[in-house]
Amino acid sequence: MPTSEVSTKLGFRKLTARIGAEVTGAGPGLELAAEEVAAVRSALNEHKALVFRDVSIDDNGQQRFARYFGELTTAHPTIPGEPGAPHVLPVDSEDGRANHWHTDVTFIVTPPQLSTLRSITVPPYGGETLIANSATAYRDLPGPLRDFAGTLWAVHTNDYDYAVPPEDLDPARRQRRKVFTSTVYETVHPVVRVHPLTGERGLFIGGFVQRIVGLSNGESRDILRLLQAYVTRPENVLRWRWEPGQLVLFDNRITQHYAIDNYDVLPRRLHRVTVAGDLPVGITGSPSYSLRGDASHYTPAVPGRAG
Repeated sequence: MPTSEVSTKLGFRKLTARIGAEVTGAGPGLELAAEEVAAVRSALNEHKALVFRDVSIDDNGQQRFARYFGELTTAHPTIPGEPGAPHVLPVDSEDGRANHWHTDVTFIVTPPQLSTLRSITVPPYGGETLIANSATAYRDLPGPLRDFAGTLWAVHTNDYDYAVPPEDLDPARRQRRKVFTSTVYETVHPVVRVHPLTGERGLFIGGFVQRIVGLSNGESRDILRLLQAYVTRPENVLRWRWEPGQLVLFDNRITQHYAIDNYDVLPRRLHRVTVAGDLPVGITGSPSYSLRGDASHYTPAVPGRAG
């Protein structure tokens, strides 16, 4: 149901026409009653990304909030979590800068359904996060291209130079990449994914895609570049400027995001907690499938509709 039909103390103010809303009335501890969780879920289905200001929670509080929406994953399939908080992944500029468009952990067969990001250290300028609506991107496609995209499947992997070539990495970041690819995952997902709660179709691509099934690398790059250009159209993108005490919740099944590297050598740190997801399906109902790598230690299998 539309968020306006759910009666709670929460308010939702749109940030752009196509993506994003600010949530008011949640309180600094983000402690929600059941009807408020339902209102947030409804708003997330509508707006794809929700922003909470004036938040005062620690890692335990962030994990508690994320659990309102389902069982948690661990921090990452290959990267260790925050000490004492195995579900919390530190996103720290000292460990690298994720300045590429991506959807979280699509290289496994059941990527997270939701991601939460909480500001820990923010630079005095720059460091925004861009979040794109891949459903409106799909709807923007011309009819023939939309039909073509619905027939495609793509191989996603963590062993891919999606950001920086290995030869350009310093020793510390080369070691981090070695950890990141310590277990190699390859998964085939539909290029057009059907959202399990709303039935919306969205482009399910991003930086972990290596190639299109059945096409050469060169052909794949050309097609992916064309489709990705629709995802990142300014009309589809929320540009969020971080401040202390903020949390952003976004639907990982129907968005992409990008951390802008525009803050010089200043520190920037967020903490991420993700909610376990279901098996993606394409427009014909066929599900994703794994080619390589077992992620059962990272995420439980969520049957059917996660939500």
